[in-house]
Amino acid sequence: MVEPQKKSSTRDTFESLVVTVILAIFGTTFVVQAFKIPTGSMENTLLIGDHLLVNKCIFAQEGGWLGRLLPQRAIHRGDILVFKFPSTEEQNEPGEHYVKRVIGLPGDRVRIFHRQVFVNGQQLYEPYVRHAYPDSLFPGDDFPPPESEYLPGSTTGWSAEIGSHVHNGEIVVPPDKYFAMGDNREQSWDSRFWGFVPRGVISGRPLVIYWSFETPREEYKHNTLGDRLSQIVDLIIHFPTKTRWRRTLVFPH
Repeated sequence: MVEPQKKSSTRDTFESLVVTVILAIFGTTFVVQAFKIPTGSMENTLLIGDHLLVNKCIFAQEGGWLGRLLPQRAIHRGDILVFKFPSTEEQNEPGEHYVKRVIGLPGDRVRIFHRQVFVNGQQLYEPYVRHAYPDSLFPGDDFPPPESEYLPGSTTGWSAEIGSHVHNGEIVVPPDKYFAMGDNREQSWDSRFWGFVPRGVISGRPLVIYWSFETPREEYKHNTLGDRLSQIVDLIIHFPTKTRWRRTLVFPH
């Protein structure tokens, strides 16, 4: 009888490392990915400094092989989306990830009157919305703008295109696109100002807040090496006191 050859401990370690790397690559590519919230456009649902795990498979394209292996569903109105900015126009960082909430699905008719959102003629119930300045109206609080009227803050391309999507005072969402807005309405640069979110740029939806750290509102603008080192030092020193422990393992919706 021949005894089975024993694997060396070095080989076992190497094989385990390879499997771990493969699973990590698969997981971050197709299943989950970590993101940090840099701005307050989704307050108070998502705060600056929230660190998220994003479910990347739930909105996998229908008919794809991934959809047959992992749970997925259609995008619903009210879903929070993580997506790559759909245009490089007037953007400092092309392809930067954004987080917004779905307001209009393909074919929906959307209108905003004095901050009240109407979809297909019905007022939308929005318990998640925050109005930072409740006594003042801002650009986008009435939408779409009247014909030939410029909406302050909108991109040049969207200003030229928006009229082709407006019918009877409502904006009609095209096929395979979505109308999305931030929950912090007066502090959100969203579909009102740059247009629809194409289906192809959507990465997924937030799954869980795994960590949250109090972060200055303008920190995302400070990205030099010195800024990064200062942020690391602040994290090390103030980790226990600035961590928002109550937001750990919170499921945003």
